[in-house]
Amino acid sequence: MRHCIYPGTFDPITYGHLDVLSRAAKLFDRVTVAVAESAGKAPLFTPAERLQMIAPNVANLPHVSVTTFSGLLVEFCMAQQADAIIRGLRALSDFEFEFNMALMNRHLEPELETLFVMPNEQFSYTSSTLVKQVAAYGGDVRHFVPPNVAEALTAAFRKGKLC
Repeated sequence: MRHCIYPGTFDPITYGHLDVLSRAAKLFDRVTVAVAESAGKAPLFTPAERLQMIAPNVANLPHVSVTTFSGLLVEFCMAQQADAIIRGLRALSDFEFEFNMALMNRHLEPELETLFVMPNEQFSYTSSTLVKQVAAYGGDVRHFVPPNVAEALTAAFRKGKLC
């Protein structure tokens, strides 16, 4: 059974993330969405909140699970007996960072492959950071994130959280 890990901060998950995930689900028998607890960023949502936002949006994909991880991604992947890491590439600007990360992961664990998946072009400019910035100023983010995520963003910024 082929298993891949789709890692990320997912703060919050966007339709672009879900598009990459649905593509990965067609390629692998099992996909684990791995929410990074702390990726050197200051997330708006806690890992538990991010899991709660993701879960209902993957319920229609029976061989997809969601969990959190901390530490080195390759160690998590090996503990999960994964064959590959899936990473989304929106634009050329993502490539250099992702390429370097893939090479480092290959150095740390040569048997673990990294596959790059491009989302549908309608999501190529969408990022969690931009979505949070739009939401922080009261903008409509419903075209970029699922309804439950849009509600969570509205609630977070109503409480005065900053992005």
